[in-house]
Amino acid sequence: MGKVVMYSSVSADGFIADHDDQPGPLFDWLSSGEVPLDESGALKVSQASYDYTRAYWDQIGVTIVGRHVFDLTDGWDGTPPSGIDHVVVVTHRPAPEGWNPEVPFHFVDGVQAAVAKAQELAGDRVVEVAAGDVGGQIFAAGLVDEVRMDVVPAVFGSGKRYFGSVNAPHLLENPDVVQGDRVLHLRYQVRR
Repeated sequence: MGKVVMYSSVSADGFIADHDDQPGPLFDWLSSGEVPLDESGALKVSQASYDYTRAYWDQIGVTIVGRHVFDLTDGWDGTPPSGIDHVVVVTHRPAPEGWNPEVPFHFVDGVQAAVAKAQELAGDRVVEVAAGDVGGQIFAAGLVDEVRMDVVPAVFGSGKRYFGSVNAPHLLENPDVVQGDRVLHLRYQVRR
């Protein structure tokens, strides 16, 4: 079974978006370099960021998101982002009316069910958990193996927290660190 990784770009003070769900400069690093990150050519990063990010992206089989992110993105029009095979949506509501049941999106009730479904779908590939409220719930439940943060040089002051509403202490191992252009890539193993 592949590992479960919580991931997002984040401000230096720990926010993944402002109160209006706007990421502001959190993704500027994805267009601040010379090396194309995907076939579209729209994303260009430094060589260090390419080496770190591309290797990680190529391992992802499934992404878990909350219904809020699904709704904000309009379900990516039924196409999982960044070449991912499946998206598992944690929600207490059914799929939207008229949603095509043939697309690789799976609606589940609860974070433990989401991780179980994602691991089944991913096999030995990585299960990525989007940071935020649902990610924080999965982390607090002890289901996350690794935390990845792309820390950008911005301070939001308030907004949507990387770990959501986690309010208990958790220990992480020392980070692996890669410095890119306008980003610091951090990878922590979760201490068990």
